[in-house]
Amino acid sequence: MNLNTIQKAQAAIKAACDKVGRRIHVMEVCGTHTVSIFRSGVRSILPEGVKLLSGPGCPVCVTDQGYIDVVIELADRDDCLIATYGDMIRVPGQDGSLESRQARARIVLSADDALQLARANPDKTVVFVAVGFETTTPATAVVVQDAARQGIKNFCVLCAHKLVVPAMQTLLSARNDRIDAFLCPGHVSVIIGYEAYAPVVDQYKRPCVVAGFEPAGIMEAMAEICEQVARGKPELKSMYQAVVTARGNAKAQALVAECFDVTDAYWRGIGKIEQSGLELKPRYEAFDAFKRFGITEIPGQCNTGCRCGEVLCGLIDPKDCGLFGRACTPQSPVGPCMVSSEGACAAWYKYGS
Repeated sequence: MNLNTIQKAQAAIKAACDKVGRRIHVMEVCGTHTVSIFRSGVRSILPEGVKLLSGPGCPVCVTDQGYIDVVIELADRDDCLIATYGDMIRVPGQDGSLESRQARARIVLSADDALQLARANPDKTVVFVAVGFETTTPATAVVVQDAARQGIKNFCVLCAHKLVVPAMQTLLSARNDRIDAFLCPGHVSVIIGYEAYAPVVDQYKRPCVVAGFEPAGIMEAMAEICEQVARGKPELKSMYQAVVTARGNAKAQALVAECFDVTDAYWRGIGKIEQSGLELKPRYEAFDAFKRFGITEIPGQCNTGCRCGEVLCGLIDPKDCGLFGRACTPQSPVGPCMVSSEGACAAWYKYGS
């Protein structure tokens, strides 16, 4: 940890806050940032003039309740085997979770593991629970292409991949206009490039600064953000220059464009966001679980009392939810923000005190 860098950033943040004359609200749009900020103690060393908001940066957390219920519905079919990343196994639906259906669900570490599961179980249709932002989407595209090329017919994808920038725009226009700036995600930005955030800066006049995950890098990015707010001149900037370029990974972008079309999508706590999700192109519709099983996703109703949606929009802190730490804990979660290792509620529970 570079203490000199951190101390300089602290001083710059405080000076900017003093100049602005009010609290500066910065939203981190990455679950890994949320956890790193808590674990490293960054929150505790930020001046009082800056307030961090945890945004919709956890893929599991933003997945709409209706999608979770579809997954559970498919898990109850005798002819299906669900392949899912680990955190999804415990997310509650209206009729329990995949954890109570482990005979028909398998945890996988990659999209390719899901395809291997289909090869190993030819008598079942393996449904891959494809959640995540731009970071994980290319891997799903690869396995869909592999399945098509190899003629693996007992494999399909229940796609819930989402795009980060439309959610940021919707938050500012419809849900939380007190956000002064965004600490932009490192992993996603590797794929899309920092220029992807230009609409947020141009249309909404909010600084967008990409950061890595080390404390010094996060603090430098926070200092840059606060100084931009103080100057009144929002800009795009990457403080993670070793891996994030202006235009991102062209090969990964081309791979995604080959397999997916952009479509409207439901987000927990936000609702339907136009052009914020992905669906398989018609040429790959044989691998689309929604089409294969004739399922129409509808927005789901969240559990009574759960305020994950407000947490994801930065409207409240997890501790402001009446269930937090009482009825809702990592051992007995009510909402996905307490389930996921990148969830804001889980981070607050583990590190918040």
